[in-house]
Amino acid sequence: MSMNDPLGDMLTRIRNAQLRGKSKVHTPASKLRAWVLDVLLDEGYIRGYAPGTGADGHPELVIELKYADGTPAIRELKRISTPGRRVYSGVREIPSVRNGLGVSVVSTPKGVMSDANARAANVGGEVLCRVF
Repeated sequence: MSMNDPLGDMLTRIRNAQLRGKSKVHTPASKLRAWVLDVLLDEGYIRGYAPGTGADGHPELVIELKYADGTPAIRELKRISTPGRRVYSGVREIPSVRNGLGVSVVSTPKGVMSDANARAANVGGEVLCRVF
């Protein structure tokens, strides 16, 4: 089965797992997913992730979700740029999430990074998702 939006699928898996109170979630592996997970890990929204192999032999990522007193660390996880509607932003127009309390994940020519790091590196790019 083909998948149109792999990153959107991973974000939905994380949201659904947190609604069910799961400690880990499995998602098919890709470089873009790993780069986005690196940003979430650096910002403290997940405990970590590790590569693995699924039951069918395909590579996958096992994501350890983070909770504080039973409440998920991620309150809001939304895909901004979709395959049908790409959203690009210059360095001055990168949106801040909840006055800087959240993070926008941006794909730039220098790699996938948070909005604060993109502003510090003075680069814009595609706004992939926002996390709060």
